[in-house]
Amino acid sequence: MHMLSLILWAPFFGAVLVALLPAAQGKFIRGLALFHAGLALALSWSLLAQFDRSTAALQFVEQLVWSSTIGVSYALGVDGLSLPMVLLTTLLVAVALLASDRIKTGVKGYYSWMLVLEFAMLGVFMAQDWTLFFMFWELTLIPLFFLIDLWGGEKRHAASLNFVLYTMGGAIFILIGIIVVYRLTPTQSFAMATIAQAATTLPREEQSWLLLAFLVGFGVKVPIFPLHGWLPLAHVEAPSPVSILLSGVLLKMGAYGLLRVAPMLPEGALALQPLLAGIALASILYGGLLAWRQTDLKAMIAYSSVSHMGVVLLGISALNETGLLGAGLQMVAHGLIVGALFLLIGLLYERTHTRQIADYGALVRVTPGFTLFITLALLAGMGMPGLVGFVAELHVLIGGFERWGWLMLLASLGVLVSAAYAVRTLGQLFAGPPRPELADLQDLRPGEWLAAAPLAAGLLILGLQPASAIALMHVTIAHLSAIFIPN
Repeated sequence: MHMLSLILWAPFFGAVLVALLPAAQGKFIRGLALFHAGLALALSWSLLAQFDRSTAALQFVEQLVWSSTIGVSYALGVDGLSLPMVLLTTLLVAVALLASDRIKTGVKGYYSWMLVLEFAMLGVFMAQDWTLFFMFWELTLIPLFFLIDLWGGEKRHAASLNFVLYTMGGAIFILIGIIVVYRLTPTQSFAMATIAQAATTLPREEQSWLLLAFLVGFGVKVPIFPLHGWLPLAHVEAPSPVSILLSGVLLKMGAYGLLRVAPMLPEGALALQPLLAGIALASILYGGLLAWRQTDLKAMIAYSSVSHMGVVLLGISALNETGLLGAGLQMVAHGLIVGALFLLIGLLYERTHTRQIADYGALVRVTPGFTLFITLALLAGMGMPGLVGFVAELHVLIGGFERWGWLMLLASLGVLVSAAYAVRTLGQLFAGPPRPELADLQDLRPGEWLAAAPLAAGLLILGLQPASAIALMHVTIAHLSAIFIPN
């Protein structure tokens, strides 16, 4: 049975079925979309029972040759790095669809594009052929453009256009890098494993230039400083369920791409180590300081993502096992944290029609459910021990210290800035004088509890028992880090 194809194509066929239904059947459309997202969720999480954690080899491999002349194939597979991303994607899509019950206009189009987006994101993490990877990478632009442009806020047109232009500009560098690697290697194949084996023999200078091109292309999506210009506007203007996926999954695609190309070009990665570390530290501090300055809750979370994804890049820059493992854990942690925050802030906005922090106060008295989950997510974001953010950041800092020494004090400053704006936000939202206009604010409804609970459980379980996530990634990460050890 081709499990990966079943997971991959379930949302696509769901999107087709939704598109064929009459627009008036809104409830049935929503139910059908949830069914297909739930099917992908169940199938993907069932892989955990069959996944062999003792090997770094690809598992559940599928391959169908499309063109033997140029070496293009429909090739799927997962390992300890890609499987956690698949699991995160299916979980966050299900949460986003559960949180989409307030969408009342263009329901058919909305749910169709959301399922197409899931199809494209899963394809990026499953693809084992660079042409297939690039097709799925570019496909994510189409649904996101329409989801932001048609269902976003007041500046949605500018936000959607900005997002597409930035991402397409970055994709040009990725495409150039893929083609150049293909042309420079003696193999006539776009298979990732084949190209990786051949690309490691390229001269150090060529590897450095190629990796620099990939860094620009993938860095736009991460996003790294100074390629983050599209992020704040897109996050603020996108519907909150779309922001869950935009920050929770889309940003991970960029980091995932870097984790795939760095072992392919190991000499280039070692040469660019100082540049990667410098960009990472700049992103951590710059994103944290801008998050501190924000008065809009969604803008604050958007800039905090720049800082948190800087932690991922810092782990990658260490090129050692601890740092790379921390990068992988931080990708999962950040997905759960921002998924929860965008979900909850979006639900608050639907009730109050404001995202300004100053407009809230003493919510702990009227909305204990919101208080519990937002507090948990913000504490995880600032790296509180016992939550998943602490585990991830600790690995990155240790790995970074092994490579960069006391330079990691700058990264620690970023952690302090994160703690500062997280504590400030908690104080302004839930403490202080009560506001009469919020006295009757409705707390989380049962369906909203259902959406928030899995994310909160992930923050706690992976924080208290991180061994399961570490075991899933460890062998693959150890294999990748061994590539960078000089012979």
